[in-house]
Amino acid sequence: MTRSRSSARAAGSSFERLVADGFAAEMANDNIDRKVKTGAKDQGDIGNVRHLNGDRVAVEVKEYGGRLEPAKWVKEAQQEAVNYGALCGFTVAKRRGTTDFREQWVVMTVADVLALLTGEK
Repeated sequence: MTRSRSSARAAGSSFERLVADGFAAEMANDNIDRKVKTGAKDQGDIGNVRHLNGDRVAVEVKEYGGRLEPAKWVKEAQQEAVNYGALCGFTVAKRRGTTDFREQWVVMTVADVLALLTGEK
């Protein structure tokens, strides 16, 4: 069965909630939550995720029914990191067959992993 636009939007919203709640719980930070959509100057889907040094981290969330589009998503997360004034950005993608927050995919470049690990762009 194919998804309608409304069912896809509902799945995306539900997945964003799972990711926001997961980060908030794991990082013990009640300020982490879904962000308001801002169009062309989008800053990611989840707000207030920060590196240990306090720098912002842009988090994009994708629920594409198990499909992965890493090149497109990395570019989008990197642009949102620029818009957000963030250290780096990454995408959390829905992994088919599980709703466990910790079992979802993360898509990013090695440069962004290094920024996240070192705190330096």
